[in-house]
Amino acid sequence: MSAMTDTGHADAHHGPAKGLMRWVLTTNHKDIGSMYLWFSFFMFLAGGFMAMVIRAELFEPGMQIVEPEFYNQMLTMHGLIMVFGAVMPAFTGLANWMIPMMVGAPDMALPRMNNWSFWILPFAFALMMSTLFMEGGGPNFGWTAYAPLSTDYGPKSTTFFIFAIHMMGISSIMGAINIIATILNLRAPGMTLMKMPLFVWTWLITAYLLIAVMPVLAGAVTMMLMDIHFGTSFFNAGGGGDPVLYQHVFWFFGHPEVYIMILPAFGIVSAIIPAFARKPLFGYTSMVYATASIAFLSFIVWAHHMFTVGIPVTGELFFMYATMLIAVPTGVKVFNWITTMFRGAMTFETPMLFSLAFVVLFTLGGFSGLMLAIAPADFQYHDTYFVVAHFHYVLVSGAVFAIIAGVYYWLPKWTGHMYDETLAKTHFWLSFIGMNLTFFPMHFLGLAGMPRRIPDYALQFTDFNMIASAGGFLFGTTQLLFLFVVIKCVICGKKAAAKPWEGADGLEWSVPSPAPYHTFSTPPDVK
Repeated sequence: MSAMTDTGHADAHHGPAKGLMRWVLTTNHKDIGSMYLWFSFFMFLAGGFMAMVIRAELFEPGMQIVEPEFYNQMLTMHGLIMVFGAVMPAFTGLANWMIPMMVGAPDMALPRMNNWSFWILPFAFALMMSTLFMEGGGPNFGWTAYAPLSTDYGPKSTTFFIFAIHMMGISSIMGAINIIATILNLRAPGMTLMKMPLFVWTWLITAYLLIAVMPVLAGAVTMMLMDIHFGTSFFNAGGGGDPVLYQHVFWFFGHPEVYIMILPAFGIVSAIIPAFARKPLFGYTSMVYATASIAFLSFIVWAHHMFTVGIPVTGELFFMYATMLIAVPTGVKVFNWITTMFRGAMTFETPMLFSLAFVVLFTLGGFSGLMLAIAPADFQYHDTYFVVAHFHYVLVSGAVFAIIAGVYYWLPKWTGHMYDETLAKTHFWLSFIGMNLTFFPMHFLGLAGMPRRIPDYALQFTDFNMIASAGGFLFGTTQLLFLFVVIKCVICGKKAAAKPWEGADGLEWSVPSPAPYHTFSTPPDVK
């Protein structure tokens, strides 16, 4: 019995260890998944508040609300919190909840490490956000922390920022090891790799990406630490180093990282679209290979972030063509989603609406990415709001919309209750309108030459910035409605049906494993 209590499983059911300690000590994958999701949502609100500060300052030209220094700190923290605190933990939470159930495992393979990998995060982010209250303020050099801005000119709190990044990296690596161990070792008998749901596949590949690139980020920030405190010159040209080296090391982490933030989204959408089209997913095998191809290519395109640093033309050509090549497997995925919907018995509940918005808007973000991949054109777009528009289309209407779709889709399974469909659809439409109002005008601002990361701008950019700020406030406040919908569902939602998404024809393709031989478009040939 003592051994059982030790694992934390018993804490869910026995005696006074309930309450807070149940959550501190739990090794249950569902508890830990829920904690990841709640943590990521509160980080999403914190990062969103910082975005509101940025958009309020940019509502009209001139400096009116915050000082430029504080603006830069908000900008940096917004990026760091959204990437490492909101999107990645949310996907990890969904993985914790769903992967053991999808592969037929009793729990994650390494439950205690699972608990630890979560509990590192609140402390890491408390440390990072505490830098805002230190002498000289928080990090002010953008989330990419380019040297020498971060090493020679950064605030004293940069050291604490580096430590916080190390803690987040440790958490990510442990989570990834756990996911790989679970998928490879705990699948139910008969479930081969090519029978796994695509969400499991995308996470398996994502976990390998995490293990490959998080140590690279750790190396980059460790070299920063050495340059700041120990007299080395990794990034200091005066001592024989090279500031461009930092960019190479950072983006070798940073580009696979952006795929870490989108591949699990592909898996979620590949679960939802077949369920609401009531057809098996089209092209399962090609989806698996496309995901693996994207992961491989993500390692050989990092310098497309660096076209303007003066790399040789040969290098520019290589990175340009390699980047364009990623459009091929991504196009395969979009084609397969559309073909899955073709002639399906589609219904448009909230998870499907978010998934459809994902397909359309993520594709739009992909097109602007292709524009940025063209090296000579990138010289014009680089460091303008066009880039901001591009990556927010793939991260907000990509990763964030997919996470929200997944939450709505699986909420009945998690809670046994059905959310309020009317409120949820209201949340969708306000989010959809707010998101596009915020980021679409940024394409025009960028093409007209407005630089990013600057707290003031010329008069001719005013109108589009006002529209973008209004859209940003609409999108941000709408997420409070999302919080209300989820809490209402948990506390007093109607009892969910055993198969909440079942269609009138009695078919529910909730797990997009390879299609059965028959598609039901014609009567089966019964011998």
